[in-house]
Amino acid sequence: MCRHLGWLGREIAVSSLVLDPPHGLRTQSYAPRRQKHGLLNADGWGVGFFDGTTPRRWRSAMPLWGDVSFESVAPALRSHCIVAAVRSATVGMPIEVSATAPFTDGRWLLSHNGIIDRRVLPATSNAESVCDSAVLAALVFARGVDSLGEVVAELGAADPRARLNILAGNGSQLLATTWGEALWLLRRDDGVVLASEPYDDDPGWEDVPDRHLVQVTPDGITMTALKGPR
Repeated sequence: MCRHLGWLGREIAVSSLVLDPPHGLRTQSYAPRRQKHGLLNADGWGVGFFDGTTPRRWRSAMPLWGDVSFESVAPALRSHCIVAAVRSATVGMPIEVSATAPFTDGRWLLSHNGIIDRRVLPATSNAESVCDSAVLAALVFARGVDSLGEVVAELGAADPRARLNILAGNGSQLLATTWGEALWLLRRDDGVVLASEPYDDDPGWEDVPDRHLVQVTPDGITMTALKGPR
């Protein structure tokens, strides 16, 4: 459905994660290598990063591969915590900037890779868009991102067909869930990458087990199994 990526570590250029790798998000927008649902991610893109403790975003409803202005500026955008995504819209969902991750509550940046039946999501007036991922993000923000694992397990029970890989960052940590979609982890000397699929062929990429919560902090990485119906 989408591809997303998170970074926590030393300050680096956004382009070094999104544009420069041979199979980075720009390439994944038109030629993903490990995507099981959909062939393209051409329904928008977004990059969120922290300026100190303040989240900033650059989003578009156009394909990432054609955005020359972002390509020009991305090397100058630097941060220690980044959440970026390219979008393949769920059928029937609007293609608009407000439906494009990362979503924010002013403290967290959040992206959703997957799908969920909106009928299992509570009505809200706080979502940035009517699309499933935006409504899901609003629910997570309302419940508290620290309860992400519980929210995902509850929604997975309510919608057995849901795919709920969520990636969030607040400048000091990354949180991510695997629920029906793949997630990979790369431990680098200067930080940690979480991604829907590897952006290169580094043998250090680790496949995160399904139905797990991953937490990345400056102190290390923890993985916790999520309980839910099979």
